[in-house]
Amino acid sequence: MNLLFTRSDLHDIRRKLDAGERLSRDDAVRLFASRDLHGLAALADAANQRRNGNRASYILNRYVNYSNYCILNCQFCAFARKKRNGDGFELTVDEMVTKAREALELGITELHIVGGLHPSLPFDHYLDLLRALRALSPALQLKCFTAIEVRHLAWLARQPVRDTLVRLREAGLDCLTGGGAEIFNPAVRDRIARGKESAEEWLEVHRTWHRLGGRSTSTMLYGHVESAADRVDHLLQLRGLQDETGGFVGFIPLPYQPENNAIPVTSPPSGFDTLRTIAASRLILDNFDHLTAYWVGMGLKLAQIALSHGADDLHGTIVEEHIFRMAGTASPQRQTEAIMLKAIREAGRIPVQRNTFYEPVRVWEAVADGEETPVCPPDAGPPAGASMP
Repeated sequence: MNLLFTRSDLHDIRRKLDAGERLSRDDAVRLFASRDLHGLAALADAANQRRNGNRASYILNRYVNYSNYCILNCQFCAFARKKRNGDGFELTVDEMVTKAREALELGITELHIVGGLHPSLPFDHYLDLLRALRALSPALQLKCFTAIEVRHLAWLARQPVRDTLVRLREAGLDCLTGGGAEIFNPAVRDRIARGKESAEEWLEVHRTWHRLGGRSTSTMLYGHVESAADRVDHLLQLRGLQDETGGFVGFIPLPYQPENNAIPVTSPPSGFDTLRTIAASRLILDNFDHLTAYWVGMGLKLAQIALSHGADDLHGTIVEEHIFRMAGTASPQRQTEAIMLKAIREAGRIPVQRNTFYEPVRVWEAVADGEETPVCPPDAGPPAGASMP
């Protein structure tokens, strides 16, 4: 690494990291300005391996959007529809249960459920949905709702956010999604998501959930009209809340998709910027255990490279994804487990199937004939899809 950093602009940052010091705001801005991607990758990979060793994870999951009808008009969103548009959709509880049953038959362990802010569904509908899904299998983990959805549900129920979260948890909610964070700077937020909740409101929903003992993920939408300083501010606010609660299980940077929306962006995230963002995020978020390279947004090949730039997770098999596809991404809607294993192996990592909370379900070991052999952690129970007594 000494030779690698001979001509790098990251010497002093490396010294800080070697000494276990936290990076400052100025340090973080410099990471996003650096053109030394190799040096940045080396620092981020070392930081990741100190936390996670040589493992990289994935999850068997299915995305299910219950509806894309939404009362908001976020400029960047290609997913939302009004009832008058004629091309929206809304799934009944029974239809959601059918999709969940199909997912369970595939061995899936997590349902990831979000939607728009529906103009007419009552709060009890969401409770009924969670209860119906929970009744299918106690092993199925329900990762549902963004912070703005929770605030919308609290408004529907005419009760505080805390009470709403308690009732959702009692009905079966396991984990909150990290969606809707976008960029916290209010000026940027006003340009891309006018009318959405503020950064403070997003953070307060997650703070409240964490104080109730819940866990959640976090995100950042990058590559549109924000600056490097805006990205840094966003990451530092996430780091601050993690210092306070410890409730985030992972961070997922989301590259902006420029098609089919109202924000004119001439230079969407490049591969270079995506890898630099992942590496910088890994170094800034020193209190986060896991960082996901979201293959749906960046493609599986670039996500695979991100495993040597600070990421330790490729997200999931997905099965069905609408939000990024409607925004213009060309990535497929699903990946098989075999493809995920192959991508992780090719990156020189040990594949680990995880659950919603990034806890290991199966650790895979290669055998002589090239086939994969799962090794279950002692407390992980049987592999996904195995029969349960």
